[in-house]
Amino acid sequence: MSKDSSKYEILRQLAVAGSAGVDGMASAQTALEQVAALVGLSAAALHLWDEKGKPTLAAVYEVSEVDRQRLQTLEEELYAGLRREKQLESAYLSFAGNPPTHSFTLPLRRGAQVFGAVIGLQEGVRTIISEDLFLEALCALLALNFAAAGLTKEVSADRKSLDAAKVEGIQETAVTANHEINNALTPILGIANLLRTKAGIDDELKEKLQRIETSAEHIRSVLRRLMRVDKPDSVVYYDNIKMIPLPPEEDTDTT
Repeated sequence: MSKDSSKYEILRQLAVAGSAGVDGMASAQTALEQVAALVGLSAAALHLWDEKGKPTLAAVYEVSEVDRQRLQTLEEELYAGLRREKQLESAYLSFAGNPPTHSFTLPLRRGAQVFGAVIGLQEGVRTIISEDLFLEALCALLALNFAAAGLTKEVSADRKSLDAAKVEGIQETAVTANHEINNALTPILGIANLLRTKAGIDDELKEKLQRIETSAEHIRSVLRRLMRVDKPDSVVYYDNIKMIPLPPEEDTDTT
C-alpha cells in the first residue's frame, strides 16, 4: 500500500470509528501507533484538558521509555507553558543534536474551544513538516470523534464532580480542625485575658499577653476562613509547594 493510501486508510478508520461510536481514546491510541509508523515518529501523544487547562486524559505511543520521557518533558516544559502564557495552538520545532530532534503540537478544537492537542517527536531527517496537511486532518477527525461522543462534556462534568469532592474533603478537615484547635485556644485566651487585666502586672508582660490573645484570635480567624472555602483552587506558596487560598475574613461589624 502506498503512503498516500495508508494516510487515507488511517483517516477512514477514524471516521468510521467516530460514526460507530467507538471509544474515542481507543481509536486515538490506534491512530497514534499507525501515524507514528507511517511518518517516522519515535513518540506521539494525545492530551485532553478541561476548561481550566488541567489535564484529564491522555493516549501515548512510544518506541522506548526514553522517547516517552523526552516527549513528556517537551509537553510539560515547553508546549503547556506556551499554550497557557502565549495562547500557542500549533508549532513545528527542530532542536540541534546528534541526531537532531523535531517535534510538533497541533490543537484539538471544538468550535472556538481548544480542548486538547496531539504532539509528536521525530529524530534524524526532518519530514514531519511535509506531513502538516495530513496531521491537521488527523487532529480534526480526532476532535470530531471526541465532540461527537460528548467526551468534552463528560470531562467537564467529571471535573466538576471531582472539584465538589475536593471541597467536601477540605470542609470536613476544616470542621475537625476548628473543633480541636478551638478547644485548645479557649483556655489559652481565657488565661491570657485574665492575667492581662490583673492589677499589678507591668506593661511589658501586658504587651506579651496581648500578643498571645491577638495570635490566638488570628488562628480562629484562619479556621473560620478555612470553613468557608468553596473552590478547590490552589496557588504556589514557595519552591513549588501549593496551598489553598483562603477567602477574606467576613465583616462581623453589625453596627
